[in-house]
Amino acid sequence: MARRMLHWVAAGLLAAATAQATPGDRWTTAWWTSQLALEGANALPAADLTDATLRQVVRLQGPATRLRVRFSNRFGTAPFVLDGATVARAVDAASARIDPSTLRPLRFGGATSVTIPAGADYWSDPVELRAAPGTDLAISLHIAQPPAQQTGHPGSRATSYVVHGDHGSDADLPGAKTVDHWFQIAGIEAVAAKARAVVAFGDSITDGYGVKANTNARWTDALQRRLRAVPGMGAVAVLNAGIGGNRLLNDGLGPNALARFDHDVIGQPGVTHLIVLEGVNDLGTLTREAPVPPEAHAALVARMIDAYRQIIARSHARGIKVLGATIMPYAGSGYYHPDAQNEADRQAVNRWIRTPGNFDAVIDLDAAMRDPADPKRLRKDYDSGDGLHPSVAGYAAMAQAVPLALLR
Repeated sequence: MARRMLHWVAAGLLAAATAQATPGDRWTTAWWTSQLALEGANALPAADLTDATLRQVVRLQGPATRLRVRFSNRFGTAPFVLDGATVARAVDAASARIDPSTLRPLRFGGATSVTIPAGADYWSDPVELRAAPGTDLAISLHIAQPPAQQTGHPGSRATSYVVHGDHGSDADLPGAKTVDHWFQIAGIEAVAAKARAVVAFGDSITDGYGVKANTNARWTDALQRRLRAVPGMGAVAVLNAGIGGNRLLNDGLGPNALARFDHDVIGQPGVTHLIVLEGVNDLGTLTREAPVPPEAHAALVARMIDAYRQIIARSHARGIKVLGATIMPYAGSGYYHPDAQNEADRQAVNRWIRTPGNFDAVIDLDAAMRDPADPKRLRKDYDSGDGLHPSVAGYAAMAQAVPLALLR
């Protein structure tokens, strides 16, 4: 009873910091992660999410004076009941500790809990919380009963913490179970002067495959740090919309690029630019199991180009500039084992990307990342070792290859 009374007192003291959005608010997405259905090893056991607190740390990419959290049941097969939630500044990126003075209970139309319909996302009410780009925030959820189908992002490269009971207001979660995935959260929207966003839309290379948890060493993180160092660009958020295994045309671990485009790009407020780095998985899967006739290669290239045209047209309809990133070399991939025809397909796609008048501008990652002695392969120091994904040094080089003038 004493614990509950303390919770009520804290809620009362912070009530002035919680309010509905006002008509004059200009919201911009300040953090984002793309969603998919979590299954198998990517999902938590139902017992772990029964009367449980789930604390998840995310790094704010844009500034905030007020913010609201977007919770997701997008792939749920039944309504999901969120029994309570809080947000606070995290003490650091690699622990469950928070700064209690920044703790904000989240409300939903003034209520402490919400039932999110199957297939839906749900915003919390706004809270006053000032935070600079690069601030780590801890979002804590209390879940009484696990969702029928978990929604989340398995490639978080960040540690989440799970304990039983309602501990969303606790300064730390000692003894918590840890897992490097995000669950039931999709984004943070913020109000801040001059804020806007760039979406990086891609696959495991954008998702940061190979990056150690809590190091924030993806190429999008490195690009964000570059922007913060440039006068007038510090309020530009780089939103990571990468999914491992993603393809332009067919579903993989998550929905294909065209299927998720409206949700992950068009649905984000404040987006002015889009960087598209998609296609290597389309090229690689074509012949991974067996060779195909030349007509199938030609058809794939044509369909990929049509998919790019769709992305460009949908973006332009919303006033978003689209930057096409060339597909990087992958001849050293033991997973895809590409041959000369696969390389010809990559070159054909990259010629179209580079052709003026297709994308609004080009980021030539192929040129930046290839081995000068063997252009079909990644540079050795930029190769993680699998011939497909960059090393941490490679991710940094990708960020350096983005002309910042294109994002002004």
